[in-house]
Formats: sequence, C-alpha cells, structure tokens
Amino acid sequence: MPLPGHSTALSSPPIPDPSGTERPRIAPVRGPALLQLERVAKRFGQVVVADSLSFGVGETELVGVVGPNGAGKTSLFSIISGELAPDTGQVRFAGRVVNGLDAAARCRLGIGRTYQVPRPFEQMTVFENVLLAAQSGAGLRRRAAQEHTFSVLVQTGLARDANRPAGQLGLLSRKRVELARALATRPRLLLLDEVAAGLTDPEVSELVAIVRQARGNTENGAPMAVIWVEHVVRALTALVDRLICLDNGAIIADGQPEAVLSDPLVKQVYLGTDELETMAST
Repeated sequence: MPLPGHSTALSSPPIPDPSGTERPRIAPVRGPALLQLERVAKRFGQVVVADSLSFGVGETELVGVVGPNGAGKTSLFSIISGELAPDTGQVRFAGRVVNGLDAAARCRLGIGRTYQVPRPFEQMTVFENVLLAAQSGAGLRRRAAQEHTFSVLVQTGLARDANRPAGQLGLLSRKRVELARALATRPRLLLLDEVAAGLTDPEVSELVAIVRQARGNTENGAPMAVIWVEHVVRALTALVDRLICLDNGAIIADGQPEAVLSDPLVKQVYLGTDELETMAST
C-alpha cells in the first residue's frame, strides 16, 4: 500500500554552493511517496558508496541519476533492490521498512531492476527468459504468465525474437530482453541501470520510446515509478521529472533537469567541462 497523503522530502544537511550560499540536498517528492531512503550509508573499507543518503521517489515519478564513474550509482540500486545491505539507515518501500528482505522478496513486492551488462540465460529463448521473470517475479502461473510474457514482448519490440536463443541476440536486443524481464515482474518501481549505454543515437531513441510506453501501459492502471541511472544524459532529459547527481556516494544536486545540468558543482565533478550540457543537447 502506498503511504497515505502527500509526502514531502526528508530533511538533511544543506550542501555548500561554490557561490557561498546554501541549498537543500533533497527535492520534494511528487505525490504519495513510494520509496524513501533515510540516512542510508554503506562503505567498503575507506571507500564510501553511500554517504547518509536521504531522498524519496513518488509513486508516478521518473527520476534520473547521473554522476561520474565510482559515484555510487549502481551501489544505490543494489541497496534499493536488496542485493547490498546498508551499514546504517532505512529503505522504505510502499510504507514498509524492507531492510530485512532479500532481492527476491523485494522483487515480489514490486521492485524490478535491470543491469548495466545484460544477463540473459543464453541457452533459453527470449520467451523463456521473460516467462521465468513473470512466474518467479510476478508470481503468475501458466496461462496468465504466458499471456503476460507475450504482452511484454510486444511492448518491448521482441515478439519476432520470441523463439530465438537469447545468446544469439545483439546488444540492443539483449538490452530489450533485460528491460522485458524487469517489466515482466510487474514492478511498481523500475530501476534502469545504464540501459542506453553502448547504443547508437537511433537505438537510444527507440529505448526512450519503449520506456515512455511502458510507463503509460502499466496493467490494471497501476502507476509505476522509475529511477534511471544513465551516462547518456539526452535519454534522461527526454523523460525524467527530476534529476539527481551523485558524487562519492553523496547527493550534490537534486531538482529540475535543467537546473541540475547547469549547476556549477555538477559541472565540477565532470572535470569542469560542459560535457553534460553537450550530451543533453545532442
């Protein structure tokens, strides 16, 4: 069940701005909160991958996450999905603290994710890969699982490849299978981890169209939130409501995409270049 009422963002210490002013760390959540992280921290020895992270995501929000390599983006996803346990702090999903739940249990609650490197079962067909997700993740049986699988394959442009072994697919199709498997679990929160990486401009446009359609075609009218980690910033700016920038496991900017991309501190972590603006306008 979603949290009652309309949530506002959690309070947290302000971040110093290069101009000498202070700004809030967290942008407000749009509508009822589906996910909230409360001072989540994780480190491996001296390496900090999550530095007291506190933010929320509304049940219909699409939030983009950017940051340099090693900023903690994939670790953030692993903490949310249950593959990595935080040292301190809480992860709340649909009003429930889920720290004690493993990845499989969180998937059944409605948290689906993709991975940077597609991981299909290569000897299985595309249909079988997605069917397995529908059965184990969404808990569907036989006919319902098969019907749902075919619907997702059509949605992601994979229907023609349904009977092909996944190991025979090219990169774009493998990424589509990765997305299809996540969608087959009927997620309320979809975590997309660099699904546009390595694709050509036309392929990125195709992927953006699939994600846009997926948000509009959720079954039974149920809303779906999305957090999308991506280096291909133009993919994010085409869809996201909010943009978060991470650096060294900490949030350094959170707000409207245009404001975040033009933020001096965000530019600074990208080696002081205009790379983000160039990528966003390409």
